[in-house]
Amino acid sequence: MRRIDLKKASVARANTIRDINRQIVLNYVRELGPISRAEIARETALQRSTVSLIVDELIAHALIEEVTGESSGGRPPSLLSLRTVDAVAIGVDLGTIKTVVATSDLAGRVLNQEQFLTDPDAESTTQKIVECALRLMRTNGGTIEGIGISFPGWVDPETAHSYAPHFKWRDLPIAETLTQATALPVTIDNDANAAALAELWFGRPEIREVRDFILVLVEAGLGTGIVFDGQVYRGEGGTAGEFGHMTIGSGAPVACAAGSTECWEAFASERAALARYKKATRQNGNSDIDFTKLVDLAVRGEGSARAALKTTARYLGIGIANLIQGLAPETVIVGGPIVRAWSIIEQDLKSSVEASICRGLPSTPIIGSTLGAQPTLRGALSLVLASKFASVA
Repeated sequence: MRRIDLKKASVARANTIRDINRQIVLNYVRELGPISRAEIARETALQRSTVSLIVDELIAHALIEEVTGESSGGRPPSLLSLRTVDAVAIGVDLGTIKTVVATSDLAGRVLNQEQFLTDPDAESTTQKIVECALRLMRTNGGTIEGIGISFPGWVDPETAHSYAPHFKWRDLPIAETLTQATALPVTIDNDANAAALAELWFGRPEIREVRDFILVLVEAGLGTGIVFDGQVYRGEGGTAGEFGHMTIGSGAPVACAAGSTECWEAFASERAALARYKKATRQNGNSDIDFTKLVDLAVRGEGSARAALKTTARYLGIGIANLIQGLAPETVIVGGPIVRAWSIIEQDLKSSVEASICRGLPSTPIIGSTLGAQPTLRGALSLVLASKFASVA
């Protein structure tokens, strides 16, 4: 049972039920479309007339469209599908190495994108993002409705206060600057939170049915996005999920973004895997190998690369075991470029979890993300798109 927060509670208005029904119908089209009006009425137990009124409204707002189904001998049926002809969102994946700016349709399909190396100078990076966004807007004839930003650090979506430890950026006014330049609403959130939101709305079907899960995002740093009861949990000031900085040992191969060699991030991030590989092969810090190349080598069977990833996976498992024991999620998802090596790391990761967790606790599924190598870009787009489908209640 959820206790009512009287400070935030709103009494039911006459249009509340109508708005809820509208979102239900829209989500049936999104999840099951192409689908007929009759099927929606049957699934929802709404009156056919009510469904027709809602459908007409959704068509008028360019959210869904009628398509012709396959004929079974008579007149082809009229079905409903999401309207995906236009780009409706811009996503900004602000990474520690590169920044990607892209458009997507209502279904979350990436249409066009630009990218550039992230400049440590905050003003320069912000200006490049503005220029990319304006170019993408011009090529889409005014159909863009909002911009989402995936940010590599702590961020409070309510106040836009933020801190990116990799760059030492504090309270970067990127959302405000983008709004002023584009006249569009801008939503910004931590990259792991954004990726978790993308899993919730656009991940594999079995995850869309899960109400409580944790997304562990492995990149240059390590972050977690927590989903409770079908929504991202951000905590006070947006600081929830900073498990990358929990202590799991000492003498890590690299320091975390805050300078510690005891954090989970220092043992289980991409940088940790690269440091292990370079030490094993006696390569110095000037080597041009990056994590993508490391995974490529491992996939091709190179021993030192595989060993570096497998050791990193074992430390990843120690942290995940702590999350499972403390939060008891239904599922844990691992996301980021490391998922390309899932067949190499899966067994080591799961064995580490089993060895680290208290005996007698129920097992928790641990799966690799299916959002590809850019879950944070999908997350940035989800910050705009999810508002279209989320419950109004």
